Amino acid sequence: MSAIDALDARVLELFAAEPRIGVLEASRRLGVARGTVQARLDRLARTGVVRGFGPEIDPAALGYAVTAFVTLQLAQGRGHDPVAARLAAVPEVIEAHTITGSADMLCRVVARGNRDLQRVIDMIVAVRGVERASTVISLADQIPHRTLPLVRAAAQEP
Repeated sequence: MSAIDALDARVLELFAAEPRIGVLEASRRLGVARGTVQARLDRLARTGVVRGFGPEIDPAALGYAVTAFVTLQLAQGRGHDPVAARLAAVPEVIEAHTITGSADMLCRVVARGNRDLQRVIDMIVAVRGVERASTVISLADQIPHRTLPLVRAAAQEP
């Protein structure tokens, strides 16, 4: 775990809001040297706080309007990693997590519609090691994926 300070938080917030801003313009807006901004970004990337600088892609804009969450029960004794590797071959599986509770894995999947969701679920349950699936469809994003509140909170911790 890497501690961040107020300047790190300001750097992260600025690049989250305007990812194409550039280090020089960021340094002007933050009122610090260009080298300071670059050093902060390098450290945040090296320590894993920043995982990438790529574009954020909206599946719905690509035609995948349905989001669903699928819990999987896996065959015991085979492990999670082989199943996860096979699930990674299904493009519509955009996240997979091992979990606690009555299920073994939670996947976030997307589909072009409900009929297409059935195709995706059929592909998932056909994966060797998956014994059972349960699916819930997301009706609306109430709180989209976010991390900036965590950045602000982490910068304020002693």
